[in-house]
Amino acid sequence: MLSARAAASAVNLSEGRDVATIDRLCEACGDPLLDVHHDADHHRSVLTLGGAPGELLDAVRSLVGTALELLDLREHAGLHPRFGVVDVVPFTPIGSEDLSMAIELRDRLAIWAGETLGLPCFLYGPMPDGGERSLPDVRKGAFQSIVPDTGPSRPHPSAGAVAVGARGPLVAYNLWVEGVSGIEARATARRLRRAGLRALGLVAGAFAQISCNLTDPGRLGPLDVYEAVAVALPPGARITRAELVGLIPATVLEGVPKARWKSLGLSADAVLEARLDDRSLRKRRS
Repeated sequence: MLSARAAASAVNLSEGRDVATIDRLCEACGDPLLDVHHDADHHRSVLTLGGAPGELLDAVRSLVGTALELLDLREHAGLHPRFGVVDVVPFTPIGSEDLSMAIELRDRLAIWAGETLGLPCFLYGPMPDGGERSLPDVRKGAFQSIVPDTGPSRPHPSAGAVAVGARGPLVAYNLWVEGVSGIEARATARRLRRAGLRALGLVAGAFAQISCNLTDPGRLGPLDVYEAVAVALPPGARITRAELVGLIPATVLEGVPKARWKSLGLSADAVLEARLDDRSLRKRRS
């Protein structure tokens, strides 16, 4: 029996260009949809959903099913690494460090997607055997050293596979940079990687991008990453824009001086808990 605590999921989809398709994917989420971020260069969208565990699971199932109807990985090309049209589905508890509810949501979605949709699912986060598997572990080993935890042993013909996780808060954060080559951007990203920070160096048009996942944002937040990137860049290069992908936990934003929010691409409008509170207020008024 799922508890009544709130949870969230930032579903990563391999579609970031066709606005009509993105709109249909958003419609499939229903009321739990809290935020939409799409990027044409990455050809990727992140849809953040939140609510009570049962309604969240129903909404994610609806989104995953709709994505399999609308998207085809064989026709996809974009900057971001991906192995499925529904590439990543993480579940995160809100207001708690206890991952037991997120693990149950993860496992129930993976069983459903494997059995109902024929979609290979790779679990990450705390594993049933007591170990731990990371998302990079899945990307590196899928269908090779790691077999799907549910679903077929081979990729779905049009949908590929999905990584389904249970984790704590994560902040996805991009920094746009000028004055560096693709090689220098990738080298900068490698120098930045450490516990709590995953980074990729990419090139989008005339700019390079350092694309980051802050996996322990309470310890290593956006301000820390921004300043680390500024120091790591070669002479003559500079950060031109900072971009939050999705939403940010309130405690993480509160840890950043308000005077720095604008330059860091942060705002009170992008707080996860505030979006969830607004949704709850709308429901009570309707």
